[in-house]
Amino acid sequence: MALNRRQFIGTLTATLTAPMVVAQTRPRVVIIGGGAGGATIARYLAKDSKGALDVVLVEPTRKYYTCFFSNLYLGGFREYESLGHSYGTLAAEYGVNVVHDLATGVDRDAKTVTLGSGVVVPYDRLVLSPGIDFIEGSVPGWSLAAQNAMPHAYKGGSQTQLLKAQLAAMPEGGTFAMVAPPNPYRCPPGPYERVSMVAHHLKSHNPTAKILILDPKEGYSKQALFEEGWDKHYPGMITRIGPDMGGNMLEVRPDAMEFVVDGEVEKVDVCNVIPAQRAGNIASLANVTEGGWAPVHADSMLSKMDKNIYVLGDATNQGDMPKSAFSANSQAKVAANHIRGALTGSKVFPAKYSNTCWSLIAHEDGVKVGASYEPTPEKIASVQGFISQRGEDSALRKATYEESLGWYAGITADMFG
Repeated sequence: MALNRRQFIGTLTATLTAPMVVAQTRPRVVIIGGGAGGATIARYLAKDSKGALDVVLVEPTRKYYTCFFSNLYLGGFREYESLGHSYGTLAAEYGVNVVHDLATGVDRDAKTVTLGSGVVVPYDRLVLSPGIDFIEGSVPGWSLAAQNAMPHAYKGGSQTQLLKAQLAAMPEGGTFAMVAPPNPYRCPPGPYERVSMVAHHLKSHNPTAKILILDPKEGYSKQALFEEGWDKHYPGMITRIGPDMGGNMLEVRPDAMEFVVDGEVEKVDVCNVIPAQRAGNIASLANVTEGGWAPVHADSMLSKMDKNIYVLGDATNQGDMPKSAFSANSQAKVAANHIRGALTGSKVFPAKYSNTCWSLIAHEDGVKVGASYEPTPEKIASVQGFISQRGEDSALRKATYEESLGWYAGITADMFG
């Protein structure tokens, strides 16, 4: 059974004040972040080490709401609570010590993590899986202080509920605008699946409404598939303003619910701003980032800046894998095997990775893209890929959507038990 918070603090205090105890305790792996990477590696380390490792998962939220599949909630295909998952099974059945607190610092020399409560947690290996944070100032006029007026909804939870409420309150014939992020960012097809799901909602509830996409990129993931789907299901509703039309030079005015592009001021009713992104803040505090992201060794997810720290998922700069839940889950298994080998002497298998990203365009119209990957000395490299094709029949698209539902059930079980 997992320790409760008071027992955990007492254990840590005893550990910190009794050096002889440290030498006799099990190796400790501290994991910061309980998403697709962090929850997965916590479960696999605890399960496969059979008690040989002390696995501590630090995650401030008591219930994790997935950002992946949250677009389907916006489109009316899922209930919000279906996105929520607890950590109880990880603690009760696998023995993971789940600590609901915020990690505020890492001392790499002392090999300790400081929590918001003031507790200092020593580690033998540290895993950072903090997801993303936003780059302030990347969208002129927008900041986290404005996220209630113009929500990003690009982290799971209350922001998604807020955007759904704003969408439902749009006036008849109103305008929904989305500011898409520059590369690299979490879930490359995500913003465009979101547009599809918003369009699906509006088609049923506000059919004369319009959608504007303000995009700094020349192109985006699955572009041909999305545009084919929009022409088929939502003709005339969606307009994309790319960099050739000023999509990379804009300003937002949250108080007035306006944006300015190419000198023209446009009023909108809802504005979803998805800013430029970087690794979650704790990776920067640990000084394991370069250019906003954490470089890692392709064969293990071990940080290139610290031999005792691993980084997973969206926070990494690892090569060809997209920043996705599937990628983070795949990387977590490789890192778990490597950590267990280092700390217990168990066999370490060659690293292999995979990813698939599904997107829903309309009712039972699902598409996907994915690849398998292998480590090279330079990066995680794509070795074989696939993508849905334009013009596929409805039975195949339905099967692709149903495949995505099976994947969601499977990955959340793999994460949380």
